[in-house]
Amino acid sequence: MSSGKHLAKGSPKPVLPEDGLLRLYSMRFCPFAQRAHLALNAKKVPHHAVYINLTEKPEWFGEVSPLLKVPALQLAGEKNQPSLIESLIISEYLDEKYPENPLLPKDALKRAQDKILLERFSGLSNAFTKIRLEGTGLDDFWVALDIFEKELSKRGTAFFGGDKPGFVDYMIWPWFERLSVIKLRLGDEYKFDEKRFAKISQWISLLKEDPVVQSFYATPEQHDEFWRTRQAGNANYDLLA
Repeated sequence: MSSGKHLAKGSPKPVLPEDGLLRLYSMRFCPFAQRAHLALNAKKVPHHAVYINLTEKPEWFGEVSPLLKVPALQLAGEKNQPSLIESLIISEYLDEKYPENPLLPKDALKRAQDKILLERFSGLSNAFTKIRLEGTGLDDFWVALDIFEKELSKRGTAFFGGDKPGFVDYMIWPWFERLSVIKLRLGDEYKFDEKRFAKISQWISLLKEDPVVQSFYATPEQHDEFWRTRQAGNANYDLLA
């Protein structure tokens, strides 16, 4: 259940059915929130989605997200309906709570290695943010991406999860869906070297066709338009509504 409209200051708190379904508070163009959507869709977990205008947050939003962050997952079927925040915590909770279609490896060592790889992803996501905000950090971005190119080559599989996408794939995908935003910010300075990143290039092409990714996908043009409006000071949160 979702209208796709982002609720803002002055918006009444939505009245959701007391059906025990999870309630995901999100923002359509937030890569961290997208992680939670991908996890829910990969696990095929029914849920309600409520979208939040992060520039003008509704007054009641603190009731479900104490730090006023998205994603926030309200566990409507649990006593007192607690909420979880932080995208990796939410996604790992979902993988443990709903064992069908597991995303993380069952093997303890492989599971630990995947979590370490995700820790290293902060170098890439931080560089992405620096590029978007300051127009610098492209070299750091490529260096961070080298780590994932080498890891995918080392694993010898199409995906980080093996022969199909897994936890690492879905948790890092949102930033690759937004590569066009780097080009929008840097212009001709941005050139993706498909030879240097041959494995990642193939991985991107395969994930674009993945049903879970397609279930919550925005085109490069849509991402670019959102960031144009955000940079102009009038973010169009409802671009896809």
